[in-house]
Amino acid sequence: MKRRTLLAAGGGALVALGAGWTLTRPDPQTGLLPGAAYAQSTDGAAPEVIEMVQGNPDAAVEVIEYASFTCPHCATFHANQYQELKENYIDTGQIKFIYREVYFDRPGLWASMIARCSNDTNFFFAFSELLYAEQRAWLASGDPAVIIEDLRRLAKTAGLDDATLDACLSDGAKAEALFTWYQENAERDAINSTPTFMIDGTQYSNMAYDEFADILDGKLG
Repeated sequence: MKRRTLLAAGGGALVALGAGWTLTRPDPQTGLLPGAAYAQSTDGAAPEVIEMVQGNPDAAVEVIEYASFTCPHCATFHANQYQELKENYIDTGQIKFIYREVYFDRPGLWASMIARCSNDTNFFFAFSELLYAEQRAWLASGDPAVIIEDLRRLAKTAGLDDATLDACLSDGAKAEALFTWYQENAERDAINSTPTFMIDGTQYSNMAYDEFADILDGKLG
């Protein structure tokens, strides 16, 4: 389980997290397009953050996963337990599964902004699996500018083009909305490590598939 200090709120923190991009190269420290963190939507309202849901939205049992795209334990979970949960509980419509991002660092936010580029649930979950499968490769350099380039290359294999990526990664209003949403979620559900699960409102740490299945079967009767 990955435990880190969750990133602080405030304008300075958001600038440090921002995910802007120019047509040449980002700021090597922040990845920001100048002024992107303070961008406004056209009507002045914060952009809506879409819940990413799989399975049956009306299922009696709800599972929320809190995870970070930069968390190695989350990558392991998605390569193993998640695949069995998806086959046996999500795809069969027995549970409602919600994925919520936790932002430990800037690369996690950048990855999230690309995954949420079109607010399409199918793309989000497909790209999330690609992010986890290739996590070591795109995080390997440790250099913010190189990481963004590697994320862009990965996104292109998923069908996004440069113009789309430029727009997504320079959407400061969306970055701010996502950061605020993450903080509200983390505070409400007392999230301080990943992966963490909320099953019908009760918090659970990472666990083996058999433990997960026992809990779900008990709730499903």
